[in-house]
Amino acid sequence: MNPDFNLLSAFLIGLAGGVHCIGMCGGIASAFTFAIPKNVSQLPYICAYNIGRILSYTAAGALTGYIGSIISTSANNAFPIFQIISIVFMVLLALYISDWYKGLSAIERLGSHLWRHISPIGKKLIPFKNPLYTIAYGMIWGWLPCGLVYSMLSWSLASESVYQGASMMLFFGLGTLPAVMATSLGAGFLLPIFQHKYTRKMIAILLLAFSLILTYDLVTGNN
Repeated sequence: MNPDFNLLSAFLIGLAGGVHCIGMCGGIASAFTFAIPKNVSQLPYICAYNIGRILSYTAAGALTGYIGSIISTSANNAFPIFQIISIVFMVLLALYISDWYKGLSAIERLGSHLWRHISPIGKKLIPFKNPLYTIAYGMIWGWLPCGLVYSMLSWSLASESVYQGASMMLFFGLGTLPAVMATSLGAGFLLPIFQHKYTRKMIAILLLAFSLILTYDLVTGNN
């Protein structure tokens, strides 16, 4: 698949998956405003938080891309296996967002074991003395167990490239930005729209359609 199309797709998946980000990160982004010093603009802190969050996604994408590159050099036909994994995760994500099947929640629970050791670090950064503290806070909370992120990481694994893996997760993170920023800035009126069952099902259908595109590329060898 064309790398540029991969980046655009990653951005669109992040944009579409914003409904999930609101549920996972939106509350956190809204709550941490209470840790911001009084009588200062919240916008630099909110932006810093999201910079940190997206940096953590990018780092994770670089890591999984690197792992994919190592495995691919030591095992023949590794790429189709990674591609199949990414397709399976994409389908599971669609079913998860639509509430048709919550299988990804089991994977999130596995990630919660690591999260219990990481999350206390973020609490030590509160209250925030300046926006730099919020960047670190966002980098920590970027590792919150999330089926949407795990699905995208399986895709960066399939890229078998540090650069491509990092780039895809960067664009994915940028795609999630509008929904999380809107919630952080108090646009609560958007929540019923994003969380409406028909909105979630429409997003799920789009993700299923994209999984079909990935399957077509796999079958035809158009990678």
